[in-house]
Amino acid sequence: MFSRKTDYPIHSLLKERWSPRAMSGEEMTEEELFPLFEAARWAPSCYNNQPWRYLYAKKNTSHWDKFFALLVDFNKKWCVNAAVLGVIVGKKTFDRNGKFSVTYALDTGASWENLALEGTARGLVVHGMGGFDYEKAKSSLHVPDDHEVLAMFAVGKKAPVSSLPEDLRKDEVGRERKPIRDFIFEGGYK
Repeated sequence: MFSRKTDYPIHSLLKERWSPRAMSGEEMTEEELFPLFEAARWAPSCYNNQPWRYLYAKKNTSHWDKFFALLVDFNKKWCVNAAVLGVIVGKKTFDRNGKFSVTYALDTGASWENLALEGTARGLVVHGMGGFDYEKAKSSLHVPDDHEVLAMFAVGKKAPVSSLPEDLRKDEVGRERKPIRDFIFEGGYK
């Protein structure tokens, strides 16, 4: 394991969360998977609208091939060993009045982060990705027009880096972050 340095003290779970790719290919039970969705459920959202939707397929089920087919070739190389593939969708309107929710993507992102942190806390691999066919996901998964496909993710049990194709092994490290001063601006942009 690598050691990441923070400029200020933060909870170790936040520091340990990253997006590895080495997964064992082992299946996951609902008892192992659903706590991640439970964590996602408890995210904050505007007017408590909870606009997040998670579409998923477990390995060795009738749904797996449909989800796997959405991935770009690069992601197929390592997702073949995932236990679960998922698509993250945000509902763009409020349930209470049907009006557009400006914060639906932010709220859905908060939910996704809860899911990722819960998986990290449980020692699982949780990897979000944008390398897939968004339009194909929308059509093949029957996503309604007032919803937006935002990302995909893979979940699985950890495996040694040596289980990955050789060209992916070098990237199997937690990456550093930009310095805080690169993205915070007191009083606005100057």
